Parts: sequence; C-alpha cells; structure tokens
Amino acid sequence: MRLPRSRSFYITLAIAALGVILLANAHLVYVASTSQPQCVVHVKSDGSEHAAGVFGAAKSSC
Repeated sequence: MRLPRSRSFYITLAIAALGVILLANAHLVYVASTSQPQCVVHVKSDGSEHAAGVFGAAKSSC
C-alpha cells in the first residue's frame, strides 16, 4: 500500500493529529478542574499522627 503523495493529504493528517492532541489536553484540563480528591489521613503540622518517614501536606485543605 502506498500513501498518497499529495500535499493536501499531509496537511490534513497534520491538522487531524493536532486536533487529537488539543482535544486530549482539553479533556485533561476539564478533569483536573472538576475533580476533587477525597481527604486522606496525613501527618499534621502539629505532629499528631506522626509516623516515621511520612511526609504531610504543606497546607491541608481538609
């Protein structure tokens, strides 16, 4: 099978590839901005629930 050698074929292919990349990035931004992860137990800044080698959040939102 041979690919077409026309310039318009390659331009269309490049535009389609760019469109797929843009849609994927838009989807990632949408999911990141609409999702809210659940709060988890972490080491508090006052030292409570301290475990060796465990790091806590810099500023907890919970």
